[in-house]
Amino acid sequence: MLFLRSLVFQILFWANTILLMVIWLPGLLMPRRVSMELGRTWGRTSLWLADKICGLEIEWRGLENIPPKGGAMIVASKHQSIWDTFVLPIRFPDFSYILKRELVMIPFFGWYLLSAEQIGINRAKGGKLLPQLIEKAKHIFAQGRQLFIFPEGTRRPAGAAPAYKFGIAHLYAASDVPALPVALNAGLFWPRRSFLIRPGTAVIEFLPMIPPGLPAREFFEKLQREIETASDRLIAEAVARDPSLAAVVEEGRAKALARDSRKAARERVEKA
Repeated sequence: MLFLRSLVFQILFWANTILLMVIWLPGLLMPRRVSMELGRTWGRTSLWLADKICGLEIEWRGLENIPPKGGAMIVASKHQSIWDTFVLPIRFPDFSYILKRELVMIPFFGWYLLSAEQIGINRAKGGKLLPQLIEKAKHIFAQGRQLFIFPEGTRRPAGAAPAYKFGIAHLYAASDVPALPVALNAGLFWPRRSFLIRPGTAVIEFLPMIPPGLPAREFFEKLQREIETASDRLIAEAVARDPSLAAVVEEGRAKALARDSRKAARERVEKA
């Protein structure tokens, strides 16, 4: 039954994605907020499909920590699943993602990203891109927009050891805007590169805002501590409700450890 529900969802999820992009084509010639509304519509319809087909519900927490009028801020989120990417835009009026450049090159999908003024970067260049990224971020903030960033740079399995990049601390220090930490546990139900979507309640929690002005190292440690502590709590709550999810956590940790070991080995070879 889990496989069948997941199959139906995957078919309808991608069909819905394609259909929305076709219907919204005239929006490419309109102001960026039109393309952003496409993103929010995609998020809402995807959540509805996940709920009705797979039994995957959503619980919002900490909405009071989001300024009602938006404004310039860094939204720093834990990243465990594709679920995270379409959920975040629902709650913010004028956002920009920092995302991998390859996504911008996808026909139709990439056109909308460009139309909505999202920021595509070449992750292979690492820290060399930081000055350029900071300048683009300052442009976003000057418009009173929200900048979405995943501080670990990629999806990490639920319960895996954190792998935060210090670049977000440089961005925070150079921008003089607050940062909104975001914790979640969606990777328990829709893991990285997983076909199967498990039933349950995925929780996304907006934590208290971190004001601007902290030293970069202090901010970095505070951000990681708050996101990881809250995410671990959300994972523990879900496992307490459904003990079978403990196996998902252990499997994710093992995969992350193996992947991190391979990455470390490649880096040692490259430096040799």
